Amino acid sequence: MNNTITLSLRISHLPSAPRRETAGTPVADMDKEESRPTWSRQIEFTLAGIGSAVGLGNIWRFPYLCFRSGGGAFLVPYLLMLVVLGIPLLHMELTVGQYTKRGPVHALAQLCPLLKGVGLASVAISFIMCTYYNVVITWALYYLFSSFRAPLPWQGCNNTWNTPNCTDHATNGSHSSTASQEFFKYKMLQQTGGIEEAGVVRWDLFLILVLAWILIYLCIFKGTKSTGKVVYVTALLPYVILIALLVNNVQLPGAIQGITFFIVPEWDMLLSVEVWVNAAAQIFNSIGIGFGCLMSMASYSTFNNNIIKDTLTISIVNSLTSILSGFVIFSAFGYMSHLQDIPVAQLAVDGPGLVYVVYPQAFASMPIPQLWAMLFFCMLLCLGIDSEFAMVEVMLTSLMDQSSQHLLKFFKKKELLVLVVCGIACVLGIPNVTQAGIYVFQLMDHYTAIVSIMFLAFFEVIGVCWLYGASRLSDNLEEMTGKRPNIFFRLCWQIIAPFLITVILIFSIIQFKPARYEGYVFPPWAQGIGWVIAMASIIWIPLGTIHTLWVLPGSFVQKLKLSITPYTLNDKSNMAYYERGGSDRYPSVAVISTVISLRYKPNEAS
Repeated sequence: MNNTITLSLRISHLPSAPRRETAGTPVADMDKEESRPTWSRQIEFTLAGIGSAVGLGNIWRFPYLCFRSGGGAFLVPYLLMLVVLGIPLLHMELTVGQYTKRGPVHALAQLCPLLKGVGLASVAISFIMCTYYNVVITWALYYLFSSFRAPLPWQGCNNTWNTPNCTDHATNGSHSSTASQEFFKYKMLQQTGGIEEAGVVRWDLFLILVLAWILIYLCIFKGTKSTGKVVYVTALLPYVILIALLVNNVQLPGAIQGITFFIVPEWDMLLSVEVWVNAAAQIFNSIGIGFGCLMSMASYSTFNNNIIKDTLTISIVNSLTSILSGFVIFSAFGYMSHLQDIPVAQLAVDGPGLVYVVYPQAFASMPIPQLWAMLFFCMLLCLGIDSEFAMVEVMLTSLMDQSSQHLLKFFKKKELLVLVVCGIACVLGIPNVTQAGIYVFQLMDHYTAIVSIMFLAFFEVIGVCWLYGASRLSDNLEEMTGKRPNIFFRLCWQIIAPFLITVILIFSIIQFKPARYEGYVFPPWAQGIGWVIAMASIIWIPLGTIHTLWVLPGSFVQKLKLSITPYTLNDKSNMAYYERGGSDRYPSVAVISTVISLRYKPNEAS
């Protein structure tokens, strides 16, 4: 277990502070806790947490949702969701990870066996996302390599891939397209007319995809020795580049009009439920609620770490980064609307085209365009790598927490296990680099980052805040820090967050819209595949519930009572806890330690 975390800068093997045993709360496995590595300096966890939370979604998804939701109107629900959902739920996840000293699979199974599948779902959704998220890094590398050319390949219409409808700047009519649009669609993607026209594998993109996975592997295969240096660069360099881009952009003609569109709300948009659902989904995706990344990293914090400071730092820096990127992107939008002589709202923007079409088009008209293009795509690369290896690490940490001895016996070294995981994810990402890859990407992103995450967040909140209980969680926090959470956090955990997530989940189901890309609506069979992708993570929740109730002894009422009783992975500690007082609270619960573990065996239930 000494190498299970890779998101630290330097880790020392310091034992955690002794933990007093509180009735109704899990008891730590003290032997494993003493051997578990911890961050040598807490700033390292904070920096790694910021790097994990701040990613391409801040640069791409947030400005796109603002653009689609009436500019400044989106900021209202976004900031509200940050306060009542993002910060409290991040505080909850960091508390769970730091207290249990486990990744999401084991931590959530300890707190609420009935919903142990939520932890498995977190691992599944992180792994599914990493298979297509790395394609965005692939595109960034492709553009970065192309940025060394003079003139930039998307700077004019005199290229072999351009059509007769190509224009240098303006889009005069529905049938015209810019040089930047055609480079993205016809040169890099060689895009077909729909997902049913798969075409062939784009071999240059495939080779860059392999290169992207090699970069991820080099970031994590040696644990702290390789990742520590990477985190400093990838977490800090994007801010330098963002500020430089903003200083340059605000001097461009039309930039003020774009910024005005960004900060002045269209109040009518607030009546749309979709705007509120998208705001909540963006908070979950951006901070990483439900993905297990930050919970895994928090499990390596010292037991007495000040969680609230890390919570506020990570969540506020993440949102400020989104807003800063909004100023950068919308100042470029204003410049493009000035060049095309059309309102900002009429710019052709959809999905990843925001950063791979509109912004490169703006570079073409800037002084020293190659410099700005290289800086921008270096920034995208840094942001993408940070978030990507955090998602891969969730899978690796869970595997090592579960069966480190067996895995290391089979693979000999953790480096080989990392190679296998990265190799499998790379192969699963190949459909995204076919000529229909953009449609595959959009389909997976829609059903994973919007549909799956809402279900996952709902059950995580129910499992931790209600079944485990906000009171127990407050006890855990007081045990670690000496202070109970204030009334705001307790209200959010008990009432506000469960209520809002339930309402948002219901309305997102009622007003669900099939995946689309630009004017293309996916056919029914593709939508069906999308639901299969969504269910690949969600299905673990009911399966975990069924399995727990199946293997527990007694009547259904007894099974249900046992299934919502916290337990630990250590039989001796668990049995001692129930003998000291837990069994008084939950009848027949002493047998739970012999039948509940992450490797259930039905014949033991008798």
